[in-house]
Amino acid sequence: MLDQEDLKWIATTSTDLKSIVQQISHYVDLASRHEGEHNYLELLADRVALASKTAQALFDRVTSKILEGTAAKTRPKEPVMFGVVPPPVATLPSQSLGATTVVAGPKKAATAVKHGNAVLGIAPHVQIKNQNGNREYILLVEDEPQVAELASEMLAAEGYKVIIAHDGFEALQIYQKAGRQIGLVILDFFLPVMDGDAVFDELRGINPDVNVVLSSGFAEQTKIGAMLARGLRGFIPKPYSQEKLLEQVRSTLDAARQAPR
Repeated sequence: MLDQEDLKWIATTSTDLKSIVQQISHYVDLASRHEGEHNYLELLADRVALASKTAQALFDRVTSKILEGTAAKTRPKEPVMFGVVPPPVATLPSQSLGATTVVAGPKKAATAVKHGNAVLGIAPHVQIKNQNGNREYILLVEDEPQVAELASEMLAAEGYKVIIAHDGFEALQIYQKAGRQIGLVILDFFLPVMDGDAVFDELRGINPDVNVVLSSGFAEQTKIGAMLARGLRGFIPKPYSQEKLLEQVRSTLDAARQAPR
């Protein structure tokens, strides 16, 4: 039957589905008010397809567990067999660090990856691009893997060290541990579980002077205005332009450095 991990997964996925449905509603509203300005139908189709896929995954997970529980009740008990099992072979997943890829095998490379996370005090699984870069640490909060990869590569190529978080909770955990080393947070507005404005408020609770730049393809102007009034440093529209991204990042970091303490 359903165990603790299943319940946790179902709760997270249900929240993701709710967020997707909210985005669909948002795009419908935008399409009705700004007809012809953007291809909202394509965005709607993409979100609807994702919502359908997420709902199907929920259904499949729950039904498979129910069927497993039913089968377990009717399955005859088998005798317990004892034997010697050889120890598993330890492998390390590949991890991208800027232009260098670390793969399973060399102990020195694996140690270097863990060492960078250990210095910052963050979990070993958190991905950091370009750990040996000569510029500031940037926390990139982005739930779309392709967008996160593209933006982090752009930043890493300019010498920035990029920590990648895929949702608001992970971002807050990272900032709680490594906030003193992080020069800038690039925060997506639409995130699973917590939207960007809620994450922004939590970050300010940790550090009232946190440097945050909002990133989104669509965001309510009233919400952006309210966030700017609360200390948001800027806004980067999607899709990313390398020139605009790097310009906004550099200008925000420079302004923070020159601000009176």
